[in-house]
Amino acid sequence: MALVKFKPTTPTRRFGNVSSFDEITTDRPYKPLTIARKRTGGRNNHGHITARGRGGGHKQRIRIVDFRRNRHNDPATVLTVEYDPGRTARIALVSYPDGQKKYILCPDQLQVGQVIMSGENVEVKVGNHLPLRNIPEGTPIHNIELFPGAGGKLVRSAGGVAQILSKEEQFAHLKLPSGEIRMVRLDAYATVGQCSNTDHENLTLGKAGRSRWLGRRPISRGICRNPVDHPMGGGEGKSKSGKHPQSPWGQKAKGLKTRKKSKVTNKFIVRDRRK
Repeated sequence: MALVKFKPTTPTRRFGNVSSFDEITTDRPYKPLTIARKRTGGRNNHGHITARGRGGGHKQRIRIVDFRRNRHNDPATVLTVEYDPGRTARIALVSYPDGQKKYILCPDQLQVGQVIMSGENVEVKVGNHLPLRNIPEGTPIHNIELFPGAGGKLVRSAGGVAQILSKEEQFAHLKLPSGEIRMVRLDAYATVGQCSNTDHENLTLGKAGRSRWLGRRPISRGICRNPVDHPMGGGEGKSKSGKHPQSPWGQKAKGLKTRKKSKVTNKFIVRDRRK
């Protein structure tokens, strides 16, 4: 994948860039594996805004992606590599011998026509889905299950990649993209390879309108509001008013740990991502 720059005919063109979409092989999704996406505008069933800054956006359909990949030992042929408006990574449409089609997360460098498999004793190659127990240490992986059989939950966004550092008893020590080192059961499955669309982190929207296309509405800074609207508001000119950065409801920002110390899964975190 590559990024496309344009002649700077406007300020937007000067700083913005777009994906080249070289790896995309079709612009039409497989309709039976899509459902309509209903926009909420950040509102709950009472009509109250519970998620600020959401609204508008381009009309989209949700692609039903198979994160479990539980058709073991069945070869699947890659038919297309497609754009998914609901995620940053690309998806691939695969077909099984009985004609069933499914969407999967597309690993980097996966090509149309390749055959991939899922199972306990399949070959360790890009696109194959197998237990951590059978994947060598140091192998790049993504779409990792937290619990065996529950489907991939970790490392699913564009360019994401994790590594197996070591294996001890019933657990593998994984280094995640955030820097966190976490223990995951050896029976949990993962997909070999790095997640696709590796240049996504280098995208620059260039203009406010592209944010609106994604369904993101503008939010004003707390420091430029009135005291009645935000704890950090008020003051003459650009005043920090001696307040620690916080949310409109007083939740401290920049360093406050929000994870509960009593959380059951804390024992699986070997090294915190902040250290």
